[in-house]
Amino acid sequence: MLALIFAGGEGARLRLGEKALVMVHERPMIARVLDAFLSADCEPVVVTSYKTPFTRNWCRANGIDYLDTTGTGYVEDLTEAVEMSGVDGPLFTSAADIPCLTSGTLCRIRAAHAKHELPACSVWVPIRLCEVFGMQPRYQEMICGIPAAPCAVNILTGNLIGEAQDEYRLLLDEPGLAFNINIREELAVLEREFSAVYKNR
Repeated sequence: MLALIFAGGEGARLRLGEKALVMVHERPMIARVLDAFLSADCEPVVVTSYKTPFTRNWCRANGIDYLDTTGTGYVEDLTEAVEMSGVDGPLFTSAADIPCLTSGTLCRIRAAHAKHELPACSVWVPIRLCEVFGMQPRYQEMICGIPAAPCAVNILTGNLIGEAQDEYRLLLDEPGLAFNINIREELAVLEREFSAVYKNR
């Protein structure tokens, strides 16, 4: 399955340069996300923009496929990238700033999407896990009666990208999904907790 990994934003809140290339335990965040998708037998393609020239160059240097979008906004870039990919069926979309993502998690998401036979699958983590690590989710909903935050990894159907897609909302009780890195405080927490969260990868 194709996986579009979005790395076209400036990372203005983190203030450490291009966010995808911020180091986590001596490796760029995006490299860890790519590893997860490759280990799950997916075909990752990084989505860059004019805002992330160093990420584009990193992809070139490391032989990573990429698509360069206009950088207008997340929804616009998502639509543009899916159309550029030419994929009509299901595909993963993911942020580049969820470095504790694992291949096991991706396999669970893919299985849930196949089982429920809806065009899309969104992934959520309980808010209590975010609170345990001091993370600061900016949005939450009730999923299966539990307060939950979105995890920045989804499955969509390519030929329906221009319209709303019925989705299965998958709640996963996995600590690594709590780490969506947007500010320095969250990066500091990840650096501190990395070994404990990442050991079961």
